[in-house]
Amino acid sequence: MTTTDARPDLAIALRFPPGFTFGAATAAYQIEGAVDVDGRGRSIWDTFSHTPGRTFQGHTGDVAVEHYTRFPQDVALMAELGLSAYRFSVAWARVLPEGAGRVEQRGLDFYRRLVDELLDHGVDPWLTLYHWDLPQALQDAGGWAARDTAARFADYAEVVHGALGDRVRHWSTLNEPMCSALLGHMSGQHAPGERDAVAAARATHHLLLGHGLATQALRARGVESAGVTLNFTPMTPASDRPEDVDAARRLDGQQNRMFLLPIVTGEYPADVVADLEGAGAPLPVEDGDLAVIAAPLDWLGVNYYFESTVQVGVRPPDRPTSFIGAEDVVELEPEGPTTTMGWGISPEAFTRLLLWISDQAPGLPLVVTENGSAWEDEVSDDGAVHDPERTDYLFRHLEAVSTAIAAGADVRGYFAWSLLDNYEWARGYAQRFGLVHVDYATQRRTVKDSGRAYAEVLRRHRQAPEV
Repeated sequence: MTTTDARPDLAIALRFPPGFTFGAATAAYQIEGAVDVDGRGRSIWDTFSHTPGRTFQGHTGDVAVEHYTRFPQDVALMAELGLSAYRFSVAWARVLPEGAGRVEQRGLDFYRRLVDELLDHGVDPWLTLYHWDLPQALQDAGGWAARDTAARFADYAEVVHGALGDRVRHWSTLNEPMCSALLGHMSGQHAPGERDAVAAARATHHLLLGHGLATQALRARGVESAGVTLNFTPMTPASDRPEDVDAARRLDGQQNRMFLLPIVTGEYPADVVADLEGAGAPLPVEDGDLAVIAAPLDWLGVNYYFESTVQVGVRPPDRPTSFIGAEDVVELEPEGPTTTMGWGISPEAFTRLLLWISDQAPGLPLVVTENGSAWEDEVSDDGAVHDPERTDYLFRHLEAVSTAIAAGADVRGYFAWSLLDNYEWARGYAQRFGLVHVDYATQRRTVKDSGRAYAEVLRRHRQAPEV
């Protein structure tokens, strides 16, 4: 199979503006391993993954894909693929083992080496400060449900910037606070594994407050490219029945608008505030908080994977809702093909989403910070990994971005999820999202056909004449 067999027309036809950023993304706990090396403290994901019954077959990120020691090889793969940028996260507990106070220089030294390696290979580092791995010491003090954690996050941002600010231009505060707040505290699917609506509402607000405080801290240090990454899932009612329409409104409110609007407008949506108060889980807003949360940004990170169709119904008892006061709302199984995650494939919804966000946040550039798909990948007898489904998914979603740009969305970049097969949180090692296959027994890396197809798109983009 050649690199463009899946959609040769798109490999040729895809067009993006000059200067468009193409990269791939990862997260610290999913790839680094080395959880007890060089003074790293424990995180909530260490605790969660080692708790029986929490993750697929008890899988943990203890080893992951050994990026902590193999990062030079991984950076060389980025250069081979022609990536212009790499989005990664810093492990808070590797830098501040207790979450605050004592700084572990050996942890910072790892990120210094990583950034230097990226720059030496012409790859621009895009740093995310928080991708879900709160230090366990802060969780023991209340975690994101406690207001003090937001202040500690700003302190942590200053420490990391002090070490890397001379070489890293692009800074993101949070990755997907919806997951940290609601999957972590409402459904219990993610660390810390709580099912408490009040804690979920408090975590929501304190994550956003932490984002604002950290953004202020970064600005004070001279950062000129600051953003935050949100995950969006378009919510469609299963019918035009008023109860289904309202179900979609409620889930859209907590999935999408509750995180986007305070950041870009300085206000929570009034209907969401009322929903949470009606469920006995109000947002703990104090005077001045919303102005902090709405600290000006240079770009907004957009993570997109699928859309969801919802209706009022009876939820299976083994599938607790991630949304406050939505115990009566059911998310339907998608029609048509699905990835191995069980997610539908809706590139047209991606285009609509980018245009909707542009309307909600006029003048704010967008960067697609995650988009990808999981499939059952294997190394074939010829030594290659043939993954036409991922290649097709990739091309169709790149086409969706291109279509949104042509319709007026100011999208400046695209980061494929993920560079490497890795630890997929509670799903363990059962799901493969990488452009690069990892044999978990040997840690051997093999670029998949989708990775080579992506490299071809990037090559054609670099060679395209400016218009």
